[in-house]
Amino acid sequence: MQIVVCLTRPEVSKNWAFYGIVMANLKRLLRVRTVDGDFYLVGARMLKAMLIMLVAMSAIPAGDAASKILTSELGAAPTYVVWTRFLIGGLVILPFTWRAGLSVWRDWRVWFRALLIALGISCITRALQLAPLADVFGAFFIGPLVSFVLSVWLLKEKARAVQVFLVLLGFVGVLMIVRPGFTVTAGLGWALLAGSLYGAFLTASRWLAGTVALGGLMITQMVGSVVLVTPFVLGQFPEFTPQIAKLTVISALVSMVGNVLMLFAYKMQEASKLAPFVYFQLISAVVLGWLVFGEWPDVFVVLGMGVVIVAGCVSALLQSRRPVTART
Repeated sequence: MQIVVCLTRPEVSKNWAFYGIVMANLKRLLRVRTVDGDFYLVGARMLKAMLIMLVAMSAIPAGDAASKILTSELGAAPTYVVWTRFLIGGLVILPFTWRAGLSVWRDWRVWFRALLIALGISCITRALQLAPLADVFGAFFIGPLVSFVLSVWLLKEKARAVQVFLVLLGFVGVLMIVRPGFTVTAGLGWALLAGSLYGAFLTASRWLAGTVALGGLMITQMVGSVVLVTPFVLGQFPEFTPQIAKLTVISALVSMVGNVLMLFAYKMQEASKLAPFVYFQLISAVVLGWLVFGEWPDVFVVLGMGVVIVAGCVSALLQSRRPVTART
């Protein structure tokens, strides 16, 4: 179903007026008066990038919430959800990225990267079927820790002592969420595996960043995953109903919109400056879990998320202060 919204000129003016009021009030809140004049804590461009990131980090858990409804309440197979997410996302970006994909599809590394993300999304979809949304997202955030270790080990990136400490602190936060040996569940086990695979995917993305264009990475990630998952989705299609069709599209498009918005934000500002906002996904997951499923994480999950957020934000802030070497 396609929904078309038409705005008349007065409605457009009202919308732009509302946007102007919001931005003006945000600027007022971020303004500091000094003897030398007004000083803004955050520039207008950074403010827009921050708002885009917050929307993006809300959209990604929303897409996963739709996936959870499909698998845990409507009986759809996780394989079907994974396949349709990559298929719909691939069809949307295909007109814009197919040229970039033609030149790299024979490179085995892009297929390896596609395999990692296909396995990672399959695992987290299975985890969402078995465990609360917020708990799954908390355990999934072991991914940045795995990426850090693999980048130091395989890509020979340098690590400072404070970074190692923050990685260990983040790992402690994940342990507080999953509590191995106490209340660990199969769902959280799948979430940890998904996060580990995603960490490897992030490392592979950094490995290919200098040789494969962004468009090539995006389309091979989508099309490659569709090809790899197709043999396993045969016979797994649910009986289609309007509700299943609607949630299938929502799961795919909302997740894709979140990732695309994140790329737009990264174009406006350095990734290191926006990295702390990635952890807003954890807050969004808690809110969505409560609103949609009536789930509220226990005190250990909340404390663990707090530790993960603090460790990740401090690490990102330290990274943003490092000098940037100009490309030659």
